[in-house]
Amino acid sequence: MSTGHAVAAAVLFTWLGMVLAISFIEAPLKFRAPGVSLQVGLGIGRLVFRALNSVEAVLAAVVVITVGTDPPSLPVIVAIGIAVVALATQLLVVRPRLAHRSDAVLAAPAVSAPGGGSRRSRAHYGYVGLELVKVFALVVAGAALLGT
Repeated sequence: MSTGHAVAAAVLFTWLGMVLAISFIEAPLKFRAPGVSLQVGLGIGRLVFRALNSVEAVLAAVVVITVGTDPPSLPVIVAIGIAVVALATQLLVVRPRLAHRSDAVLAAPAVSAPGGGSRRSRAHYGYVGLELVKVFALVVAGAALLGT
């Protein structure tokens, strides 16, 4: 395995770990903590996901630059492309919709129960779906790089 591929694999698995930890562990659990209202949870979530997405963008850039200077196999490039496109879609299409909805919820009177009686938006399900696509692509790309 070349040094470039090793670096790309390390960055891909770091990215994967961050997505799994934040999206699939921290995000759902924060609403179960005592005293965390929907508004507080959304406020925390906005900060955490803004930070996560910023770090993801940097990691994606590092991976793209690394594989651009030492191109791996086509399946790896495709998997990386899928992860990057999923992230870009989240940032440019889905997050603005989620921000609009969370702005409305944060402007409403305080609600103590998670969900506050309102259903999750389609944008939320879209974001989660893209997270699953991204996780799959990151696993495939990282594993394929380790196999080179």
